[in-house]
Amino acid sequence: MQSAQLVAPQRVEVRPMPDPHEPGPGEVTVRVRAVGLCGSDLHYYLEGSCASYPAPYPCVLGHEPAGEIVAAGRGVEGLAEGARVAIDPNVTCGQCAFCRAGRCNLCENCIFLGGVQEPGLLRELATIPARNAAPIPASLGYAAAALVEPLSVILHAFDLAPIEAGATVAVMGAGPIGLLAAAVARHNGAGRVIVADRIRPRLELAREMGADSTVDIGRESAAEAILDLTGGQGAHLIVDAAGKPDSLNPALRAVRPGGRVVLIGIPSDAVTGVDLHAALHREATLLALKRSNRGDHEAIRLIESGAIPAARLVTHPFALAETDRAFQTVARYEDGVVKAVVEL
Repeated sequence: MQSAQLVAPQRVEVRPMPDPHEPGPGEVTVRVRAVGLCGSDLHYYLEGSCASYPAPYPCVLGHEPAGEIVAAGRGVEGLAEGARVAIDPNVTCGQCAFCRAGRCNLCENCIFLGGVQEPGLLRELATIPARNAAPIPASLGYAAAALVEPLSVILHAFDLAPIEAGATVAVMGAGPIGLLAAAVARHNGAGRVIVADRIRPRLELAREMGADSTVDIGRESAAEAILDLTGGQGAHLIVDAAGKPDSLNPALRAVRPGGRVVLIGIPSDAVTGVDLHAALHREATLLALKRSNRGDHEAIRLIESGAIPAARLVTHPFALAETDRAFQTVARYEDGVVKAVVEL
């Protein structure tokens, strides 16, 4: 089968790789139809590592996939050949203390289909546990279904930090994760949603996704703007979807006393110079998030119903042969790109 392989920093080539094994008991083989490019994929592409994990060249990235079942192993029910599915890339054991406690994202034996432990999904075929395949309706296109995984991440974030009715939520960064965070915050009952970024088209899109106010950080301080918009009180909850010192520190300075900051964005390097004094003065809670936690079925429901307009984020489809250009486009913020999806 063909796959898009990262062979060096900033170089992806389409190369053959062995077909996956036939599905065993409880497994299915999926023909991958669409894969979204994530910010963590971009770290590997640009920097050769992500969250301190180096890329094992060559490697196959991609962990936001959707496709169709082409074979099912013994004992699989409800996933016959031809079924359309979104794929959860977290292969968990179901037996460890974290899995038993419902915190599957912290599974002690998790295998992540993303390029380091096992190949990601920028390939034509993959054999996975049937529990990692969630059926999608015929009305949901594969490109839109590629948003199920990142939306599941946001659902987990707001499980960790629930929104009280009427609360003010601020989002640092208007990439796909930040825009989904704004949409879910609005859906979950936030009274006010503020999004900060420096890219004007994305700030305009943020309003379509549910933001009441936007802050152009190229023109004004995010912390000062959020404080001004909240009458000096600060936001009850701030989602840092950028993972940079110039997003985390403003978040800590603009959160309301007793409020929470959820870190989703992955820093390129270990973040130093974090303003912990600001957190101490506010008795703020800083939560760091790891992936998703079995939220794919709810994510599918929200996208299908139109409650979360995730498909609006897919701006640039690419063929598998164009994967390197897809990464370049996202890395350079070219052509108004928001979400690039590789279609197979």
